[in-house]
Amino acid sequence: MRKTLIVVLTLVLLSLSLWASGPKTYQVTGPVLEIKGDVIVVQKGNDKWEITRDAATKIKGDLKVGAKVTIEYTMTAKAVEVKGEAAPAKAPAKSGAKK
Repeated sequence: MRKTLIVVLTLVLLSLSLWASGPKTYQVTGPVLEIKGDVIVVQKGNDKWEITRDAATKIKGDLKVGAKVTIEYTMTAKAVEVKGEAAPAKAPAKSGAKK
């Protein structure tokens, strides 16, 4: 009984930590084209990606123009504007009409 309780509590804590882990992390890899203030510009294919960094950004190695880097990032909303009321959800049709 005690072992079962420990296993259940461990699984619950593990699932809670995974649920609260935060937003999905993405990556972009390519050469650094520019470093301007808090923005790193990376070439990915034909596109130029501008990624903002801040004081919490961890940099391993010598960040400079021409260096090949892999940047991990998350997407964060800066503003949300709702463009109207959402249509109310329709209740599912009931089967078996009464006579």
